[in-house]
Amino acid sequence: MSTAPIRVLLVDDQPLVRAGLRVLMADTPDLEVAGEAGSGTEAIALARELAPDVVVMDVRMPGMDGIEATRIVTADPGAPRVLVLTTFDDDEYVYGALRSGASGFLVKDMALDDILSAIRVVAAGDALIAPGVTRRLIEEFAARPEPTRPPSRGLNGVTEREREVLTLVGRGLSNGEIAERLHISAATAKAHVARLFSKLDARDRVQLVILAYEAGLVP
Repeated sequence: MSTAPIRVLLVDDQPLVRAGLRVLMADTPDLEVAGEAGSGTEAIALARELAPDVVVMDVRMPGMDGIEATRIVTADPGAPRVLVLTTFDDDEYVYGALRSGASGFLVKDMALDDILSAIRVVAAGDALIAPGVTRRLIEEFAARPEPTRPPSRGLNGVTEREREVLTLVGRGLSNGEIAERLHISAATAKAHVARLFSKLDARDRVQLVILAYEAGLVP
């Protein structure tokens, strides 16, 4: 039986960026461009109208930026997953996206094939941060003062093994890498991560990374 393609909404104020992804996805049977938007406001409207599976969201756009648009899009019932697209090095606003509900972060200089792979990962319910960005991104986020920042959630009920898994998630390791490091099966590592989602009321892997840093598990 054929599987329905992943429907993607491309949001970027640069038509060339959207065109590059659109052309590549045209030759990829499991991905389909559901629509395109050039602003945060337009992204919100199209996300509600088209109900895509994944939104690839630029950060810097005229009018409403991608962070605020992500916050609104992910708050809707049955919201799509959102991948934030950023240049990172010169985009200080990306840190706010950690709290906006984004499921991952991509950088614009990644290979297009890597971006397509990231879309598949997020559509499957996982979350990710671009390779090489995880530690720098979270450390920068953790160092930023936030007067209105909610208090850190405790780790009550988390077992010692789950704490070890959370530490490795905070360091950016995948389930497979965690399994190898702890000498357990990939299925067991995945089960530990799933229990952490439930116990810590975390929406996805990005929030687990934040919690690991806030709990002091990752120096």
